[in-house]
Amino acid sequence: MGFGFNLLFVFILLPITAILLIAWLFTKQKMLGIILKVVWGCILGVAIISGVIQKLTAKTILEKKDFYGQYIVDRNYFPGKQADWQYNHFRFEIKDNDSIYFYVTQNERIVKSFYGTITTLTSYSSDRIIIRMQQPSHHILATNPTVYRSAWRFCLVFDSKKYGNMFFHKTKWKHTAKN
Repeated sequence: MGFGFNLLFVFILLPITAILLIAWLFTKQKMLGIILKVVWGCILGVAIISGVIQKLTAKTILEKKDFYGQYIVDRNYFPGKQADWQYNHFRFEIKDNDSIYFYVTQNERIVKSFYGTITTLTSYSSDRIIIRMQQPSHHILATNPTVYRSAWRFCLVFDSKKYGNMFFHKTKWKHTAKN
């Protein structure tokens, strides 16, 4: 909880609770006991609900192993013909031996492969990926990606000189009706 809650707790809730508890012990009035139960029930309920909401909405904390997998162009950010074309022509894979394989494709068929390695920076709350490609490389991989995280997933965004921002998320490529 935050600083404001601590102030509320120390200067308002504890004194009121102490006063109500002492009054209830001396007078034995049921109403004072009910008020105490309701106040503390509400406080506990709010604390539990805020904890659950915080867990559900917290950004994903990434470790190096989270980056391993296959990545495809995410067509949901900017849907249309260009995104569909990029989806069918670019994808990559990061393997658990810290190697990256970037593929230029025509649907299922891999036309050209580019190889490199990855490392991560661990000095942040969530690891950041660093890509080192063998040269010559592809223009999409000219810079390291920016990692955008949500509570449920993350995506890697590359700044391509030809296509602008390209969003990749981790999943397997599938031949779909959009293709």
